[in-house]
Amino acid sequence: MEETGPARNDSQSIDGHVKADRKKRGRKVSRDVEMDIDYLHKAVPQLSKVFRITDKIGEGTFSSVYLGEAQLMDGKREKFALKHLIPTSHPVRIAAELQCLTVAGGRENVMGVTYCFRKDDHVVIVMPYMKHQPFVDILGSLSFEEVRLYIYHLLKALRHIHQFGIIHRDIKPTNFLYNRQEKTFALVDFGLAQGTVDTQIELLKELSGLCRTPRAVFGERNLNSCTPAPAKSADTKIELVKPSKTEDPATRAFVSVIRHPLSTRTPASSQKQPRTPAVNLGLTCNCYMTDRVCNVCMSRKQQVAPRAGTPGFRAPEVLTKCPNQGTAIDIWSAGVILLSLLTGRYPFFKANDDLIALAQIMTIRGSRETTQAAKEFGKAVMCSCELPRQDLRTLCETLRGRSSPDDEAMPLHPPNIDIANPQEPPTEEPGGRNAEENVPEPQDEGGWDQVPEEAYDLLDRLLDLNPATRITAQQALHHPLFTGF
Repeated sequence: MEETGPARNDSQSIDGHVKADRKKRGRKVSRDVEMDIDYLHKAVPQLSKVFRITDKIGEGTFSSVYLGEAQLMDGKREKFALKHLIPTSHPVRIAAELQCLTVAGGRENVMGVTYCFRKDDHVVIVMPYMKHQPFVDILGSLSFEEVRLYIYHLLKALRHIHQFGIIHRDIKPTNFLYNRQEKTFALVDFGLAQGTVDTQIELLKELSGLCRTPRAVFGERNLNSCTPAPAKSADTKIELVKPSKTEDPATRAFVSVIRHPLSTRTPASSQKQPRTPAVNLGLTCNCYMTDRVCNVCMSRKQQVAPRAGTPGFRAPEVLTKCPNQGTAIDIWSAGVILLSLLTGRYPFFKANDDLIALAQIMTIRGSRETTQAAKEFGKAVMCSCELPRQDLRTLCETLRGRSSPDDEAMPLHPPNIDIANPQEPPTEEPGGRNAEENVPEPQDEGGWDQVPEEAYDLLDRLLDLNPATRITAQQALHHPLFTGF
């Protein structure tokens, strides 16, 4: 990819070309966008030799995306998406995202990478530009056949990256682009990707070991704040330091919410606490269901539990901070997308707090079922009342048939729930933005009056509460719903 004309090194020349191009297109951008584009040109000056940046088309927690045009060697002009990563992103994280795009991208509905620019701590990833419509704008007009096509191609992309041992971790409509006219799709944004134990992406292995320091399960550690350990020289002295008896800050924060002093014994004169039998799998101990914490719980090994992702699309095992998470979390997110497609409600779940999000899931999948599933992957969940499991067809048809566009996307009044491993209030995670609004109700046309039972069966299997039995992308592509594809 080369520029055939003279190099545009002069900032005034660049600005003039960009403004003329916008005038020709009738495009108007805000002053803030113009300032961002100017900043990008100054931060990575070599971009101006190849691209004419005309607009800012996306912005996330750790990056901004710009629309640029380049003149190819044959004289044609082609559009590209330029993803500018924030300077504080960890180098290994950036390299891992690039490797995901290079190894798995460019086929099977997964976005590829064309080029990469770097200037000091600024990195710009160049990708093919794909024209698409925002999910929120087209949801109300999609036919059922389009929904079937959309979810099929999403599962196709997931099967492809899962074969490489890539866990995307942020599957949502804004990361799965859809060109409605050309019927093309593209899975984007591997900025939060992690690897499975057998991943083929070498840098994902290094990334998983980068922050493997013991820490409490009080939210995921931000990789952008990680600093590599300094290399040890041959003459470096290693000293053994006796552990201090000072309490860990996380422990103190937890202890402060306990009403009574920590103790494993009570004086004979005091009233004995009622004891509840412990359940299997080592989930509880002798302080289970009481208002105190025993030494057994206090001495438990700290867990590493990723929570990255967007609120509303996190799987139950993510919400309960299960340390063993795999590709099944992407499948759950795909199920939430299908739920939005079948109900016409987006976003379907709206909760930034993990416990409220889990309660909302209970109102759909049932409290008893959620508790049992959590037990299977090593978590004890308690709910203040029993919530029945809802029939998915009835739920989807009822929500799709509502006439008031002012209804909440998911008007839930969740009960009080608790998890055996106490947590502090969750913090917002990378990619944890949920600014989409409700959309107009889709009309009862386009095949919506004849949705087959297979659609709800697939939805049920995608939203399996237990990741061990949740359907895989490979299995889902052979589901009867996609017969004839």
